[in-house]
Amino acid sequence: MYRLLLPYFAVCFFSLIFINMKNSYTEILLSESAQKEGAGEIQSSQPGKPLPCQPTPPAELGPFYEPNAPERMSVGTGHTLSGVVRSSADCSPIKGARIEIWLAGPDGKYSSDYRATLYSKKSGEYRFESHFPPSYSGRPPHIHIKIEARGYQTLITQFYPIKGQFDSKFDLVLVPISQ
Repeated sequence: MYRLLLPYFAVCFFSLIFINMKNSYTEILLSESAQKEGAGEIQSSQPGKPLPCQPTPPAELGPFYEPNAPERMSVGTGHTLSGVVRSSADCSPIKGARIEIWLAGPDGKYSSDYRATLYSKKSGEYRFESHFPPSYSGRPPHIHIKIEARGYQTLITQFYPIKGQFDSKFDLVLVPISQ
């Protein structure tokens, strides 16, 4: 009986590894292309009227989110993530946006030590410092971000830094509730 099950489990195991590697590779490609493109123009629902800023693509919340992270701008050193929170309607900066950030620690595990809440400045700018996020369980290095601002849809996204990059820029473009 075990002789029959062993090939089945081997096929299942390698299939899961392949699927996970493919998803991780896809995440990296999407991340790198999003970083290169920046906030470009997209078409609005009204012909001939492009939206000035492309909304930041959403992502899943994931299993490691915990609300009410402490207010702080740093959870380590070695990598800085910064950018501007903007409106997709006109690219204007959004001040006072609540930004929650969480990432795995250097050991690949999540804990309260690597969570933070910060707010965008009047200019919409934000800055967060941490260690370079590790890869774990086949996932590429990434930072989770949840952004809330009055009058805008809540955004949950992820940032995938490029290996060897110590200063990363990532504008967060929110969609107004009325859109």
